[in-house]
Amino acid sequence: MTGDVLPCFDASIMNLPEDASCIITVPITLDIASNHGVVVASKSPCLDAFSPISLVENLLQKPSKEELVQSQALLDDGRTLLDTGIIAVRGKAWAELVNLAWSAESLIPQLLDSKREMSLYEDLVAAWVPTKHEWLKKRPLGVELVNKLGKQRMFSYCAHELLFLHFGTSSEVLDHLSGVDSGLVGRRHLCSIPATTTSDIAASAIILSSKIAPGVSVGEDSLVYDSSISSGIQIGSLSIVISINVPGAFDGVVKDSVRFMLPDRHCIWEVPLSDCNDRVVVYCGLHDNPKSSMSKDGTFCGRPWKKVLNDLHIQESDLWSSTGIGEKCLWNARIFPILPYFNMLELASWLMGLSDQENQSMLKTWKNSPRVSLEVLHRSIDFQKMCLGSSTHQADLAAGIARACINYGLLGRNLFQLCEEIQQMEMSGAELCKDLLAMCPNLQVHKSKIVPKSRAYQVKVDLLRACRVEALANELESKVWAAVADETASSVRYGFKEHLLDASHGISTSIQQDNNKLDIGAEKQNLLRSVKVELPVRVDFVGGWSDTPPWSLERAGCVLNMAICLEGSLPIGTIIKTRRTAGVLISDDASNELFVQDFASIIPPFDINDSFRLVKCALLVTGVIHDKNLQSMGLEIKTWANVPRGSGLGTSSILAAAVVKGLLRIIDGDDGDENVARLVLVLEQLMGTGGGWQDQIGGLYPGIKFTTSFPGIPLRLQVIPLSASPELMLELHQRLLVVFTGQVRLARKVLQNVVTRYLRRDSLLVSSIKRLAELAKIGREVLMNGDINELGDILMEAWRLHQELDPFCSNETVDRLFEFAEPYCCGYKLVGAGGGGFALLLAKDADRADELRHLLSQSPDYDVKVYDWNIFSGF
Repeated sequence: MTGDVLPCFDASIMNLPEDASCIITVPITLDIASNHGVVVASKSPCLDAFSPISLVENLLQKPSKEELVQSQALLDDGRTLLDTGIIAVRGKAWAELVNLAWSAESLIPQLLDSKREMSLYEDLVAAWVPTKHEWLKKRPLGVELVNKLGKQRMFSYCAHELLFLHFGTSSEVLDHLSGVDSGLVGRRHLCSIPATTTSDIAASAIILSSKIAPGVSVGEDSLVYDSSISSGIQIGSLSIVISINVPGAFDGVVKDSVRFMLPDRHCIWEVPLSDCNDRVVVYCGLHDNPKSSMSKDGTFCGRPWKKVLNDLHIQESDLWSSTGIGEKCLWNARIFPILPYFNMLELASWLMGLSDQENQSMLKTWKNSPRVSLEVLHRSIDFQKMCLGSSTHQADLAAGIARACINYGLLGRNLFQLCEEIQQMEMSGAELCKDLLAMCPNLQVHKSKIVPKSRAYQVKVDLLRACRVEALANELESKVWAAVADETASSVRYGFKEHLLDASHGISTSIQQDNNKLDIGAEKQNLLRSVKVELPVRVDFVGGWSDTPPWSLERAGCVLNMAICLEGSLPIGTIIKTRRTAGVLISDDASNELFVQDFASIIPPFDINDSFRLVKCALLVTGVIHDKNLQSMGLEIKTWANVPRGSGLGTSSILAAAVVKGLLRIIDGDDGDENVARLVLVLEQLMGTGGGWQDQIGGLYPGIKFTTSFPGIPLRLQVIPLSASPELMLELHQRLLVVFTGQVRLARKVLQNVVTRYLRRDSLLVSSIKRLAELAKIGREVLMNGDINELGDILMEAWRLHQELDPFCSNETVDRLFEFAEPYCCGYKLVGAGGGGFALLLAKDADRADELRHLLSQSPDYDVKVYDWNIFSGF
């Protein structure tokens, strides 16, 4: 893929020819084609009348309408074929290309020594098109390309369904940035701009990686990138400013007499020259075509060349030599002077026709200065110096923004990303990061009541890593997770976290728990009690991650999920009994067993391999181990989960909910579903697994429900059951396949990565989770309207967003499963955090659901199991 096109297409449906090269084309109108490459394809299709494949007969560059007609490039509908720059080379053609690459070792030095260039976009493609061979032989390495590749022919594949964004011209860039999708464009990024009372910067102007001083104006829909603009500069509307660094207030150079204005619809940029320390300022009109000749419709700064020469008294011989230049155009006009910076700006104003100074003095200065054309400049740019200057400029901006964030802000910036920018400064980047690290103690002192500790700790971890202090960063990382757990406990029930660890200091009889009254009563001590709790699993449609702390502690969360039974039964449960002897006996369905005599041993952090840490944490969060009656009585707790490990069905959280609910019943505590859900949130933080509220909500509340959380103390949960019609429920049951993929993956590592990205304020992650929460709201309305097909679209978008949040959310086996199921489905996704476990496949109709179920159960290629399921409607 070459060129300046961002395409959107499905390569899997393209049936490309074997043993040949093939260029992807798309039909386009002539006005667009005149500014781009055009492919002239044979009128005779290679296969049949409907085949998109044709032999390439010629290649045209920015052709006029007359050239298109003369070359027979017009299609029957009056359009022509745009060259997308996407080339497929297969079979023998590919082998020849590889052989050429292997034999090119001696050719590359020739190209470098001649200081000429070879274009993959033009020269390589021309080798496969016989009508271009004579032209190609006059180009660098052209003869070698024809000899090595010329035996093969090139085909055109007309991709009618291909969408693309072309940004080959300045005006196309601005059209994209200010067009119908401009809402997707960030208009301020890594920039320093003054107050609105000291500057005039249009709201629609896009300022990227730039410093703007007071006293500057920027017009509507203009782009300023990688620049430092000092006071007195005025930039018009629909203009582009790239890498302009005007000496001024930023570096101590002040020249009050210089005022520069860039008119509407103009471009200006600055580049360093190789083999010297000079820089040159270049400018033109937004719609100037550098290759349009003076004799036709060529322009400079939006004015015809003849008017420019006449107004400025410039002779053609001043711009173009009399021999060997071909057409006289902006590309080869020696018009840009190399002078001290402010002199270049003065002459720029004069050449644009804006200067009030006497023409003769400006003309004399311009004539006596060394000048370059775009053509010469193209070969003389010091790209290494340009890239280094750009990265240093961006690093300096990032350092300033990071300092402001720590000094004045509330840590809303992604300091991890800013440090990556700062470290582009090879000499001083590390020192700047150390300076930022030194500011952290003040941060925690002055903003401890506002900035969450988890966020402050994460900032310090990121700064330590930027300073290469890995040992301290790893040590501090545990404080990040401890802070998240503390913040979760505080939000669930104010003051509750202070009592969680009291068991380590002996059984407390004085703690007044607001969760329950722990006095079982003397008459009950003589009665053995037994409680059984069974719960369904949950499948999540959309909204997961918005329920997870610390997101849900700081922002609203929305989840749409459903409680289901598997194979006709409730798969998760616990039985809790009282015993006449003290201590707690814990057992599970894997025949593991543990007897706890000393409650002081139940204290976090728990070993990740501890099979009973879930039950231990449940004993802590319910306050059961503080019950004075346990001094003379004990408990027996048995748990089970009849689903595969790593299922993604919320098994761990729902089992925790079952145990918490059972313990609260035993002690006559508040076993209401909302209270249980909040306690499980704390429990998972104590376990070290993290996790949100949607799993336990999914298992505790029956049916399909839309749940919203509201941050605050305490965290509020609003569960809204969806009273869908029986017809909708039946259709959903018939069309939705619940499939175990055979792949197992634990969500803990995924969750840590997502939480870390949130604590860093990763903007892409934040926008993705916002969209998931929004989709949950849309999904609620879709189900209430009975539109299951639209639910499929929501599942597909949710799956794409999950893969953005975690690149390892899928794997080859899951991808193959979804590819196999796609013809039968309108939507699919993995449940939970992904990576394996269960998948939801929403078929297009009941018949295709039955067909897909049969194919999956019979196919030896997929080690999957399609489960029988039904919606759990309550007890």
